[in-house]
Amino acid sequence: MDANFRILPDAVGVIDAASKQEILEAAAERFALVYGVDRASVLESLEEREALGSTGFGRGVAIPHARIDGINRPVAVLLKLTEAVDFGAADGMDVDLVFGLLSPVNAGASHLHALAAISRIVRDEATHSAITEAQNAETIYALLTNATDRDVA
Repeated sequence: MDANFRILPDAVGVIDAASKQEILEAAAERFALVYGVDRASVLESLEEREALGSTGFGRGVAIPHARIDGINRPVAVLLKLTEAVDFGAADGMDVDLVFGLLSPVNAGASHLHALAAISRIVRDEATHSAITEAQNAETIYALLTNATDRDVA
């Protein structure tokens, strides 16, 4: 997997969410379950970052992110929404892919490198389309693994 961030198979999911808040809560829950971080701290950190401005990246993608204590490298979750949700993205498009990223508090440039790696994945038209069309978490994880392995090569 990409050296810029870690994502485990259980960190990928297809979910129902009706609002930005529900999405952030689902991301915090997934981070807690998969990476053993404190759910409440993660949710608070994601909400604080979101209050600074929407992390709606554009083209139906949001990348909520934060720096937290308790991890030693950037970790990610990817949530595909069953229905697109208003995330306040600059392009006005509703979001149906949410790529959450947590980095250590003292991550420095590694946080930015991880964000850039995620950005490259979702900007790639073929990968973006394939993930959007995928019907289950296993397929999404396989597509993601192929995309990150290709970027490393």
